[in-house]
Amino acid sequence: MAHKPSSTPKSGTDVAKTLLDAFVARGHTHFTGVPCSLLKGFFRLLEQPGSPAVYLPAPREDSALGVASGLAVAGAHPVVLMQNSGLGYSLNVLTSFNLIYDVHLPLVVSWRGHDGNDAVEHDVIGRELTRLLDVFGLPWTVLDNDRPEDSVEAFLKQYDSGRSTAVLIVREGI
Repeated sequence: MAHKPSSTPKSGTDVAKTLLDAFVARGHTHFTGVPCSLLKGFFRLLEQPGSPAVYLPAPREDSALGVASGLAVAGAHPVVLMQNSGLGYSLNVLTSFNLIYDVHLPLVVSWRGHDGNDAVEHDVIGRELTRLLDVFGLPWTVLDNDRPEDSVEAFLKQYDSGRSTAVLIVREGI
């Protein structure tokens, strides 16, 4: 069945709310991570009184992975939020703990530097992000801001209820 494009593009706030609602509807009620400007709308929703999810701020990305890993082992269903430079920083934790002990997590990663129009420190990882994920065997989905529900569904299929660490890449601000 062909998808009919939406007539009105969704705002970043609409996309963030759709993502949060989709995660919560699928049992993900704990979020941890390090703020990023591309994810600011998502963090704003998590920080609001009455948010449907628990947000645990982290000082560093490896700490967020540690918190989420502990939650996952205890039976919760956490989501980790970070920018791609933080993912690079966290590869040791992922490879020396999460991937070898099968403590798989859904990661939402902002794609800073993907288009070469970002701060210079984001250029290398921005250019190589998807290849880096492929090298480590981490399946990934790029968020389509016009069809966020479809992107979350594809991403969560890759995550496969915790049988694989998967990455949802956010290219545009939400």
